[in-house]
Amino acid sequence: MDLLCKAYGDASDEDGEFENLGEVKYKRQCSIPPHKRTCSEAYAPVQSPSPAVVLPAQPPSRYVSKRNRAILAAKTTSTPSAALPLPNPPTTNVEPLVGLTLDSELPSDILNLLKCKKNIAAAKSRVSTGLSVSLNGHTSAVNSIQWSKSHDFLSLASDLSTCSNLFLLHYNRNIDRRFAFLKLVIVNVDDHVLMDKFQCTGHLLASASMDQAVYVWNVWNRNQQKVCALRCHNAAVKDVRWSSDGLSLLSCGYDCSSRLVDIEKGTQTQMFKEEQTVEVVRFHPENSSLFLSGGSKGLLRLWDIRVGAVVKEYLKGLGPILDVEFSRDGNNFISSSDTSNSRISENTIVLWDVMRQVPLSNQVYAEAYTCTCVRYHPYGSCFIAQSNGNYIAVFSARLPYKLDKYKRYENHGVWGFPVKCNFNMDGQQIASGSSDGCIYLYDYKSSTLLKKIKAFEQACVDVAFHPTIPDVIASCSWRGEISVFG
Repeated sequence: MDLLCKAYGDASDEDGEFENLGEVKYKRQCSIPPHKRTCSEAYAPVQSPSPAVVLPAQPPSRYVSKRNRAILAAKTTSTPSAALPLPNPPTTNVEPLVGLTLDSELPSDILNLLKCKKNIAAAKSRVSTGLSVSLNGHTSAVNSIQWSKSHDFLSLASDLSTCSNLFLLHYNRNIDRRFAFLKLVIVNVDDHVLMDKFQCTGHLLASASMDQAVYVWNVWNRNQQKVCALRCHNAAVKDVRWSSDGLSLLSCGYDCSSRLVDIEKGTQTQMFKEEQTVEVVRFHPENSSLFLSGGSKGLLRLWDIRVGAVVKEYLKGLGPILDVEFSRDGNNFISSSDTSNSRISENTIVLWDVMRQVPLSNQVYAEAYTCTCVRYHPYGSCFIAQSNGNYIAVFSARLPYKLDKYKRYENHGVWGFPVKCNFNMDGQQIASGSSDGCIYLYDYKSSTLLKKIKAFEQACVDVAFHPTIPDVIASCSWRGEISVFG
């Protein structure tokens, strides 16, 4: 018992009495236990790393108890530390803003057409053969063009509760330049301007090119048409799409990534990296936080911008994806793939169920041609596909998804170019590019050729009807030119 009292009676792990004991009483040297790592040393979060707890220097023979270590650690971590920068901030190579995204510099006749929404059913699209605007700046082939979204002012403010709240947000909190197009219509509450219903005019045009750049154009601006050049990609850009609010652009390309860019700030907000060349991207029509991407390895992925990750993947051993298109309700989508390296051509066009991630049909198009473009009719239950057989085929969008063998549009040529086609806003006309540099306009019901417009010397790759003005159409060429007719 005396031995036990001698061994444990004097030393205490809680009181730390080793510093008061004499050297005569204990001849043996007290060994220093290994220093235990504190929480801040064991795990440091990437977002807000906490500094390591540094204990004051102690004599070689002194033991620091657990209680003293906890007190010292609490004193060290309680001192405020300077804010650390975020790791790997997004870097974007953007040219200085040389133009404005506002519509205040537009001609009065164009501005009236943009802001006065016409009756789509009664509007007659009569695209002029004369060149309206020519946009030059790209040094290589332009792969894709798209007009900015045109929508009502009140629908844009729906997530801000009411127009009056938007007014208070503008005057009290000084919202940034992204809402500059709203400042033109908000004057004051006394004049009751906010009671009217305005539109966000679709006067901007985005273009993606093989020269690794995405350009934004203020098409009818009288002073400066090119707004900015976004050079976020490290390789050729294949596709570009506007977000539903018209404030951001989503682009993809040969650098195996899709990138979301804020237009007014000119900064890249998000990047979505893949292990394949991304050929095409499409926003979900009902949920602007989701977008679909298709690439050179046949992989189809549904991304969620809010988490920056893939939420669904669609696998079927397809060839390189050439185009995708959502249905109007967003429940289904069509994919077109290159089956030239396969002996079977039934996977050229596949209809998918978005939620269940299963193909609804893959025996839609059995001919030995690939389809460079697929488009849903804006109102009808059908879709069209641009075939490398130099014609546009028509399919039913309902089971059993049959090909219409008695209707096709076949006056233009494709001949291996990534030629695209598009419906006008009421679905009564179809416009198609062509390898001879012309724009071909067809009547949807009768499939007859309405007009042929000579646009370029080289192949006309993409065409896009204006979302508001029925007789305006934009086109781009394999040489990097962009022309607007109407």
